[in-house]
Amino acid sequence: MTREVKDTKGTEDTAGAARTASGTREPAGHPRVAELLARSHRLGADPRNTNYAGGNASAKGTVTDPVTGGDTELMWVKGSGGDLGTLTERGLAVLRLDRLRALKDVYPGVEREDEMVAAFDYCLHGRGGAAPSIDTAMHGLVDAPHVDHLHPDSGIALACAADGEKLTAECFGRTVVWVPWRRPGFQLGLDIAAVHDAHPEAIGCVLGGHGITAWGSTSEECERNALTIIRTAERFLAERGRPEPFGPVLDGYEPLPEPERRRRAAALAPVIRRLASQDRPQVGHFTDSDEVLDFLSRAEHPRLAALGTSCPDHFLRTKVRPLVLDLPPAAPLEEAIGRLRELHTAYREEYAAYYTRHAEPDSPPMRGADPAIVLVPGVGMFSFGKDKQTARVAGEFYVNAIHVMHGAEAVSTYAPIEEAEKFRIEYWALEEAKLRRMPAPKPLATRIALVTGAGSGIGRAIARRLAAEGACVVVADVNGESAATVADELGGPDTAVAVTADVTSEEQITAAVRSAVLAFGGLDLVVNNAGISVSKPLLETTADDWDLQHAIMARGSFLVSREAARVMTEQGLGGDIVYIASKNAVFAGPNNIAYSATKADQAHQVRLLAAELGEHGIRVNGVNPDAVVRGSGIFAGGWGAKRAAVYGVPEEKLGEFYAQRTLLKQEVLPEHVAGAVFALTGGDLSHTTGLHIPVDAGVAAAFLR
Repeated sequence: MTREVKDTKGTEDTAGAARTASGTREPAGHPRVAELLARSHRLGADPRNTNYAGGNASAKGTVTDPVTGGDTELMWVKGSGGDLGTLTERGLAVLRLDRLRALKDVYPGVEREDEMVAAFDYCLHGRGGAAPSIDTAMHGLVDAPHVDHLHPDSGIALACAADGEKLTAECFGRTVVWVPWRRPGFQLGLDIAAVHDAHPEAIGCVLGGHGITAWGSTSEECERNALTIIRTAERFLAERGRPEPFGPVLDGYEPLPEPERRRRAAALAPVIRRLASQDRPQVGHFTDSDEVLDFLSRAEHPRLAALGTSCPDHFLRTKVRPLVLDLPPAAPLEEAIGRLRELHTAYREEYAAYYTRHAEPDSPPMRGADPAIVLVPGVGMFSFGKDKQTARVAGEFYVNAIHVMHGAEAVSTYAPIEEAEKFRIEYWALEEAKLRRMPAPKPLATRIALVTGAGSGIGRAIARRLAAEGACVVVADVNGESAATVADELGGPDTAVAVTADVTSEEQITAAVRSAVLAFGGLDLVVNNAGISVSKPLLETTADDWDLQHAIMARGSFLVSREAARVMTEQGLGGDIVYIASKNAVFAGPNNIAYSATKADQAHQVRLLAAELGEHGIRVNGVNPDAVVRGSGIFAGGWGAKRAAVYGVPEEKLGEFYAQRTLLKQEVLPEHVAGAVFALTGGDLSHTTGLHIPVDAGVAAAFLR
């Protein structure tokens, strides 16, 4: 899995990422840097230690100042926009400790501590490295050479227990100190530094409502201390915890059997995505892990879910609380859908009231009132975000929250930070600034596409173009290996998934569309590209040739469009269906009766479906390519040799032959067809439906009339 770099407090920091990597003039492979990166990777690789992109680590050391030639003490710390498990030297902020610690003398107080983040820029050593994060003060002000700040579920369980301070003392004695909740920032750094100085026997602290911080005189000692805190907390919760902290299983709330659960999830997903996309389109992720299903089967899940998450990393991604369906899994589907709509209306009203309760005159505008997490007992969890990775991570964070609630309830009562504090974090001016610095979304961002015949040729080029423009892509092909190869090329499951689909099979098409829905939450864009070509004169064309040609392209396109339209109409977000037809749909050439007739069928399907589906905001258009020889699976499969024989040219010269008979005298490539698909779906032709775009370099006989 490719791990993207994310900000430690919830959003991508593009300003930090834009900084150059090597302006500090420090020798490559500085021992402290190497130690820090190795420690970060070990800690970040284990989800028991910290959640994705959560926490940070630092190291301090002395180097030669390139200006004065004297010694200067630096701190390397994971910057804003990093993940410990994949941290590189580029992701470190490099600061001069003398200047950083001098900020204590100009600190204006907690009411203005956000100003200190900008002051960190004046402490940077050289031009390189990442932008300093909000946690920089925590690392710089603590007088220890190495510091780790982490978000382990076990530590947060103690941090979010009603009597967390007492439990921390029972668990650790005097070696780990309780620090009451304080929003991340300069004052929290001062608080932790004071704890470190006042408790020389301590190896770290538990931060109320937040996580843990550990320190050490060496990198090894710091890592050992962090792991000691985490593993000791895990043992304490396991040994002291009561059984079934979420209560008994509710009668009728047991998880559905997996096949039924998946069918139910696929039926609900488009509806839920529609609800989660009222303010802006979202991509979805579905999880039916054991811990999610068990939580939703238990008596206490409504109470605990209503309390929301606590750790800032959690609720920045999951919102202040989830939407929970309050019906058993066996409830009729239509009843469940109706109830979800009612609950969504109430959720939006409650979220708007939450915003109104806590917003100040200078608070950022409300960003949207739709849920990021939707919990359906017996089925699983649906999570949403601006892309697949964000949606998936939101779900992972809610699983972290379930672990936290389980631990806290096992030894005490789950008591997250107050709602007003959650609002302060969610609508933090620094968080808003990060959001505004993010690049504009790509044209197809949040759109979910399914491309048939995408394992090679034109389909592969279309899948690549759609993914490059921001879409999530389901790569469908009768050759499952080819589909998997293309999906991997596109970046893996956060961008593309592969399905094996014979378009002549209703069952396989239904399964392919269901896979799209479960992978990404719905379906917005379908490209009917799968095809073969039988090149024979009329008298040599058999009934089987005719039936096969029509089964794959005419019937197959119909089946794909029908199943896609079911999802798109349920979703209510509009959509695009594109047919890769052919010049032969309008031009009569020799020796290809079966192929040309089925292409004409596809061309008329475009017109018929455009007329029928327009009321749902679904646009249906076509592309008419011609002579796409290079990279084409059809031409490589024998069609090229047969067409070359018809025209009396060598097969390797067929592309050149086709180009010379066009007005533009240019060869058509798969990428040109992909460009036409993007033109139809990228937003500029938003009011166009029922259109066929020729991509044939100009064949006058095929001009549309």
